[in-house]
Amino acid sequence: MRIALVDDHAVVRMGFRMLLEAQPPDGRPPLRVVAEADDGETLLRLLPTTVLDVVVLDLSMPGLGGLETLRRLRARDGAPPVLVLSAHEDSAHPRRALNAGAQGYLSKRAAPETLPEAIHAVAAGRRYLDAQTAQTLALAQLDGSAASPFDVLSEREFEVFTRLARGASVHDIATALKLSSSTVGTHLYNIKQKLAASNQAELTLLALRWGVIAP
Repeated sequence: MRIALVDDHAVVRMGFRMLLEAQPPDGRPPLRVVAEADDGETLLRLLPTTVLDVVVLDLSMPGLGGLETLRRLRARDGAPPVLVLSAHEDSAHPRRALNAGAQGYLSKRAAPETLPEAIHAVAAGRRYLDAQTAQTLALAQLDGSAASPFDVLSEREFEVFTRLARGASVHDIATALKLSSSTVGTHLYNIKQKLAASNQAELTLLALRWGVIAP
């Protein structure tokens, strides 16, 4: 089974590759990492010349970022299924990733043996969520008070919001997402209105409070 690992940390990719390729034979196709990328742009350039069965994708990357990469990947005909492997454990990120077309979502804190299982599942066309992520999503759905305040944001607004919360400038975001600065400025205005925030610092505090970005 041909896999692409997309993560901006080379050591992380090496660890995942060693884990996957060390799996003992169990009657299923062996797992082989045939491509690696440290950002979304590199992955998208590899696609036309690389046959893949599964893409394992991180969400927090420079450049396009995971969600935008996922959207562009899923817009291509014959794109391989995507398993998101992320450190984000809030409800907003997995919900956004699944809505954008991810076949599965796995927390980086999940047990190592769940990664091969998750890859086999999404390759077979099944949805996969690790137990903690599934519980987080279920609780957010059942308990209205636990619903994410970011549900009011569009997909593009959420992408801009997370970058702003991490301290990126309007110019930086415009360059990464290939948008004009005025378009990003409009998104910023709408985000602040929807979230009742007056400045970028308040957006960052809101993101930290809800676990959208790490402290």
